[in-house]
Amino acid sequence: MTGLLPKGSMQRRLVIQLSLIALLLSLVLFLIVRGMAERAAADTQDNILAASATSIADALFVEGGQVRLELPYSALSMLGTISEDRVFYSVLVDGETLTGYDDLVVKAALAVPNQPEFSTFEYRGEQVRAVVVTRLVGSQSQQALVRTVVAQTRLGLVQISSRITLWAVAIGIVFFFVAAGLSLWAAHSALAPLNRVAGSVTRRGPSDLRAVQTQAPAELVPLITALNSLIARLKSSLTRSEDFIVEAAHRVRTPLATVRTQAEVIHRGLEKSKNKTALREMIRAIDESSRSAGQLLDHAMVNFRADQLQTEALDLRKLTAETVERLSPTAELKDISIIMQDQGGDFGFDGDPIMLQNALRNILDNAIKYSFSESDITVALGRDAHNYIISFADQGRGFAGANLSDHLQRFKRGTNVKDIVGSGLGLTIVDEVARAHGGRVKINNNTDTKGGGACVSLYFPLV
Repeated sequence: MTGLLPKGSMQRRLVIQLSLIALLLSLVLFLIVRGMAERAAADTQDNILAASATSIADALFVEGGQVRLELPYSALSMLGTISEDRVFYSVLVDGETLTGYDDLVVKAALAVPNQPEFSTFEYRGEQVRAVVVTRLVGSQSQQALVRTVVAQTRLGLVQISSRITLWAVAIGIVFFFVAAGLSLWAAHSALAPLNRVAGSVTRRGPSDLRAVQTQAPAELVPLITALNSLIARLKSSLTRSEDFIVEAAHRVRTPLATVRTQAEVIHRGLEKSKNKTALREMIRAIDESSRSAGQLLDHAMVNFRADQLQTEALDLRKLTAETVERLSPTAELKDISIIMQDQGGDFGFDGDPIMLQNALRNILDNAIKYSFSESDITVALGRDAHNYIISFADQGRGFAGANLSDHLQRFKRGTNVKDIVGSGLGLTIVDEVARAHGGRVKINNNTDTKGGGACVSLYFPLV
């Protein structure tokens, strides 16, 4: 559409923005899910380590003044061997190893007895997670500080972390695509009222200038109000234009017709040839002015009605016959015979009768005006596979010029008709009427007769 410069798409822009937000939320969700799951896995391992160390510490006892330990099987078996993690333990009594690995050293010191303390460090080439449980074992008079250390490698935790990461990635991707799909739906839903308003205006016919009445969000109310204001101004302007055309046609044609009639009366009463010549020139000028004014107004009327096409069911055969009957007296003044040729069949068509009559009248009027006396004009009605065809062929001067389509332009006339009154708008009006009805005009020189002439054909699509 001329003057309209689309820049991007609101729906695409909204979908992209919402998708970026969904991507950001997916990333946040991924980090949160992975962090919480890893924290939960780590806490689970710490709890099991603490339970194992506590179980060992609970098995300590004093016998003969010496701290003894019967290592419970369940204390280490609860750590499991599913992930092939290695388990290390050590029990130290006043700094001396009672049982377990002598070199298992925990870097962190324990400040509060009976409270497990966790740490992570390298041991024998592997990273381990360790817990220390400190107990005072013995009587009040003779107590020993016993430190129980249990450590486990972190292979299982790494595997769990990998699985959690994969699951978090999968959840993030699923969340993103679901959110992107919902974003598309939300954008379409948000713009649906705007599309409904646009659709209701687009589906209207050219003559439908009613105010737009629809339920719309508050954000669209200013747009609809502005659109209704524009429609109201346009309707008022078109009404004034139509009234002006009708009034102008009446006020221009009537005085010119009166002046011409009076000039004809005076011309008959004059005796001097000089005065008669001057009066004939005046009559010609009046004819030219009258015809130009009339066709200018016809052209304005056709343009106006083309924008507000008022169609009704009609018969093209009957419309053509009425036009021939109306212009037959004019043809008889030049001894021109109008011959009707009818192929037969149905010629029902939905169109604007005033515009179609105007087009047919202009073609036949031109044929009569540019034909020689005592010649024939053939009006043929036919049809092909796709169109109704109405052709007017005369035996007049024909079309002069290499490019015949130039005759369809405004104020364009052939070089061989300068001596005949005309405005150069007749075929322009015909072309605009045809295009307004989805048809076309074809013009060429008449090759069916030796004397030549013009042939103008109207094509209208079959119903």
